[in-house]
Amino acid sequence: MTPASKISPALTVEVMVSRKEGQYYDVKSAKKKPAELADIVSAYANAEGGTVVIGISDKTRKVEGVDSQGEEKINNFLNLPKDCCIPMPEYKHEFVDVINDAGKPDRLILLHIRPSIDKVIHTAKDEVYLRIGDKSRKLTVEEIRQLEYEKGVAHYEEEVCPYATMEDLDPELLNAYRQKIGAAHQTNEQVLRARQFIVNRHGEKALTNAAVLLFGKNVLSFFPHCRIRYIRVNGTAMRTGADFNVIKDRNFDLPLLRLIPEARRFISDQLEERTTLESDGRFHTYPEYPEFAWVESITNAVCHRQWGLRGDYILVSKYNNRLEIKSPGRLPNIVTVDNIFTTRFARNPIISRVLTEMELVRELNEGVPRVFAVMKEAGLPEPKIVETAANVTVVLYNGKTPMESKSVADVGSEKTTEKTTEKTTEKIIRILEKRPYVTAAQLADELGITVDGVDYNIRKLKRLGRIVRIGGNKGGYWEIIDKSNVSE
Repeated sequence: MTPASKISPALTVEVMVSRKEGQYYDVKSAKKKPAELADIVSAYANAEGGTVVIGISDKTRKVEGVDSQGEEKINNFLNLPKDCCIPMPEYKHEFVDVINDAGKPDRLILLHIRPSIDKVIHTAKDEVYLRIGDKSRKLTVEEIRQLEYEKGVAHYEEEVCPYATMEDLDPELLNAYRQKIGAAHQTNEQVLRARQFIVNRHGEKALTNAAVLLFGKNVLSFFPHCRIRYIRVNGTAMRTGADFNVIKDRNFDLPLLRLIPEARRFISDQLEERTTLESDGRFHTYPEYPEFAWVESITNAVCHRQWGLRGDYILVSKYNNRLEIKSPGRLPNIVTVDNIFTTRFARNPIISRVLTEMELVRELNEGVPRVFAVMKEAGLPEPKIVETAANVTVVLYNGKTPMESKSVADVGSEKTTEKTTEKTTEKIIRILEKRPYVTAAQLADELGITVDGVDYNIRKLKRLGRIVRIGGNKGGYWEIIDKSNVSE
């Protein structure tokens, strides 16, 4: 029997030697000092976890083994996450028996590092690393702070908003909030203090980021990224140059309590109606998308986005066949595309509470299932939630057939697209054969297409029975069932 990991049976010795270093896998020579591997442990723990194989040369890929290093050093490798990282990440270790390159019985050490959900893992040198592809990248102070927001160690909304004063808040919004929560008899400042929108810093009162984001009079002065942008694309794909097909572009730059209602009013006017022939023999007219589905998707984007990411905004894109709502940042903490129906984690609990009290948003794991339910009740295709390294996109489909959705430009490029798709699927097969743990974002970057383009081709390959996904979105891998069309 081929020696293999008992924890991850797919990791046979042959696979360990041949697999390239990547997002979830690395090999290191046992000749290195254990402390030199602390950066890899920190990087995997702060990302999505991974396995480090000790005893295979990362330069020659020879099976050197670990036994020649002596028991003391072997024990130091086994205790590496505990001795060289603060706090200690969760991990498991195991030995795998091998025959080394000298032809003698030997062993490999496998460290299986679990992802740290609610802690940032530092090295003993107080450095923080993050695994990105096949690199363990040292983070800057600002990047560490963003990671703390992501893991819930710190909340951006609770931090002080420099130079903001009570004069920067909108009294009309504050009065509406006091009325809504039954605190009309209290002053604005009393309510803000009670809800921790005003905190004491160095003996002085200061407003938090949440206070200005929610109630700011001129929010752009403090948060230029507090924005929803709406674009209307004439077709099923955005084009550039002479074929540029964005026919409407509107920005909303407002505090959150005004942002959601204003964007809702405008977008409602942009949506069309759809007519269907039903069992009673009559035509019935319905909204293009159920109101709850698109409103809830937009309010969730506002409520749960990473407000600490200043370089991007929420983008609502209306195509002929779908509505896309893209929010900066990934899903919060333990929430994944697979468990979003049942798992709740509020990235911005204070903002979430106010928006809920103002009846603008539902809890994360209540609204999402209903979005899917109302789309199904309306006889529309199931929505799609796509997560990349940079954002989360909710896609709602209006049920139009491909021919109904095409613009003139779409029809003109149809043949070219079909040929390109065929080539793209074969390229994806080749990449998955060599790197089964590759992510959609990495495929998009390598192929020079969008993540949506990758998703389209992956679904096509799955429908044809050529590939299958083993495991979940985080930590799973692709298995090729049929590679007959791949030229060697």
